[in-house]
Amino acid sequence: MVVDTSFFRSETSQKLRAEGHQKGREEGLAQGLAKGLLLVIASRGITLDDELRTRVAECEEADQLGKWLERTATATTAEEIFAQDPEDN
Repeated sequence: MVVDTSFFRSETSQKLRAEGHQKGREEGLAQGLAKGLLLVIASRGITLDDELRTRVAECEEADQLGKWLERTATATTAEEIFAQDPEDN
């Protein structure tokens, strides 16, 4: 029996595979940033409630996680880290 594998070499298949790889990289980046953010927050002695911890863990936007991570460098409270930006209103 011969199996037709031409689909797996097709342009459509390659495009779908590339999109999947890109999505995976984006998800991995967000997960890494979230883990790093939580680690830095803990190392700075800042306490997060369960709601904020979940917010960080479930965030899939690398840009937002990056903003929070930057703020963590100088923040002394969770409120300073997670304050809403004026442009987000």
